[in-house]
Amino acid sequence: SLPAKLINGGIAGLIGVTCVFPIDLAKTRLQNQQNGQRMYTSMSDCLIKTIRSEGYFGMYRGAAVNLTLVTPEKAIKLAANDFFRHHLSKDGKKLTLLREMLAGCGAGTCQVIVTTPMEMLKIQLQDAGRIAAQKKLMAQAQLSSSSAAAEPGVETRTTATQITRELLRSKGIAGLYKGLGATLLRDVPFSIVYFPLFANLNKLGQKDPNVKAPFYVSFLSGCVAGSTAAVAVNPCDVIKTRLQSLQRGVNEDTYSGILDCTKKIWQKEGPMAFLKGAYCRALVIAPLFGIAQVVYFIGIAEFLLDMLPKYRA
Repeated sequence: SLPAKLINGGIAGLIGVTCVFPIDLAKTRLQNQQNGQRMYTSMSDCLIKTIRSEGYFGMYRGAAVNLTLVTPEKAIKLAANDFFRHHLSKDGKKLTLLREMLAGCGAGTCQVIVTTPMEMLKIQLQDAGRIAAQKKLMAQAQLSSSSAAAEPGVETRTTATQITRELLRSKGIAGLYKGLGATLLRDVPFSIVYFPLFANLNKLGQKDPNVKAPFYVSFLSGCVAGSTAAVAVNPCDVIKTRLQSLQRGVNEDTYSGILDCTKKIWQKEGPMAFLKGAYCRALVIAPLFGIAQVVYFIGIAEFLLDMLPKYRA
């Protein structure tokens, strides 16, 4: 049933995000740093420096936004894919690869309603620590080369609510949907690759077409399909992250759109810049979708919905 699908998707998203959020934070910071302003050399270096400067919970900056909105996002994504697969199937026959891709395309298009504002707010909170650390280093460098006894500035922490209010006040609802085109450019191809690949890998573990594959097959299928799709669309993710960042570090470029962002990254940082954070993204997406598919296919929601009438009785 649709309620069961939505609940399964929501639970899957909450569990997955909680497990992999620190890696996602490292991905955002690595993607946003530009040549000449490198704060981190790798994912582990980023996480170690984050813990040292911001504490353990610094790795979870922006997690509240993600945990709040990932439930409807994953619910929409998984339920929409099932909806389109159902309506694209003819008399219960096996879907062709093209129809599987079309179903994935529909799911990716539907999810951006929630994904875009979620990513927009999350990125501001995730990247705030990097910008603050960069400014602090610049202030310390100026202090050491000057006789002035100025103190480095202290980071003023903003919340998702403050950012949302400011964007709505200054730009209206469009402010929360900055980078919508880049989000579509990332999420639609991701779903086109992910869902058909997962479905076909999962089928390999089914001994009987009418029986679900074992949970470990669903988990491994989600991991492989997720990491493959994540790396494939990483250039789009880099562009989206740069476009949605409202604040820049010292001497960092600003961008007017997708083409301007692509051109500047290519010219100033080279083609390899489009793969920044690719392994982080693979490490985030693999367990996230592995866990999501296990929860979704086990059907926790069906169990809860079945127990509800018994509990009331």
